[in-house]
Amino acid sequence: MPSLLLLLLACLSPLAQAERLRIVSDDWAPYLFQANNRPQGIDYEVTNEVFRRLGIEVQWQFLPWRRCLAMVEQGLADGVMDIFQVESRRDYLVYPDEPMSQVEFVLYQARSRPHPVRRLEDLAGLTVGTSPGYTYNPAFSDSPLFRRESAPSHEANFGKLMLGRIDLLVTDRRLGHYLSRQLGIEQDVEALPLVISRHPQYLGLARKPGREALAQAFADELRRFKQEPAYAAISARYLGQQDFPFAVEQQESGTR
Repeated sequence: MPSLLLLLLACLSPLAQAERLRIVSDDWAPYLFQANNRPQGIDYEVTNEVFRRLGIEVQWQFLPWRRCLAMVEQGLADGVMDIFQVESRRDYLVYPDEPMSQVEFVLYQARSRPHPVRRLEDLAGLTVGTSPGYTYNPAFSDSPLFRRESAPSHEANFGKLMLGRIDLLVTDRRLGHYLSRQLGIEQDVEALPLVISRHPQYLGLARKPGREALAQAFADELRRFKQEPAYAAISARYLGQQDFPFAVEQQESGTR
C-alpha cells in the first residue's frame, strides 16, 4: 500500500475506521439501484470495492432523492451516492476529489410522436416529465415556455411518455438507455441531441471529524481502481460495449 494512503488512513479517527457507514441514494440505474431486493450497479460495486480495500464496511439504503438529501444534511446518514458538487452543500458534505462517474441529462421522446427540439426554445407548448427532488438550471426549470410535470419514479416517467401523457422526459442518457432496455421499449423511445446538463457525480460524505481524510483516501483508492481491468469489467457488465456520444448543441447547468 503506498505510503501516502497509509498516512491518510492513520489520520482517520478510530471511530471512522470502526463504524459502519450508512450511505443513501435513490434508484439511479445503471449507477446504483435495487433489483430483486438486491443493491447493484456500477457505482455501487465500485464503492463497495474501494471501501473494502480501505477496511470500511458500508450499509446501503435506497430512498427518494429528496429524503436522501434531508437525511445526510441532518446527520442521519453518513453519505449520499452520486451527487453533484454544489457550493451550498459544502456546509454539510465533504467530497472526494475523484468523481464516481459522469452523467449527461438529455430529453427522451417517443419515436411515434417526434418533436424537432434542438434548443430550449423549441420546447414551447410541450410538457416535459421531470424527477422529484431534482433541481435543474433556471433556464430549464423557470422557463414559462413549457410545462414541467414530476413523476414518482423514472419508470413512471417512461410510462407516461409511452401513453402520451407527456411529450418528453428529461433524464440521464445512460439511465434512459438502460431503463428503456429493461422496460422493453428501447426501440420505441430515443434521446434527442439537446444536452440539458453534463456533470461529474461524487460520493458525498457527511461532514464530521475525520471525514476529510476519509474522502482523500477514498479518492486515491478510486483512482487506482479505475486503472485496473476489474473496473472496466464492472462497467461492461451493465453497459456492454455501448458508446454514449456527447452532443454539443447546448449545455446548461443542473443539479442532482
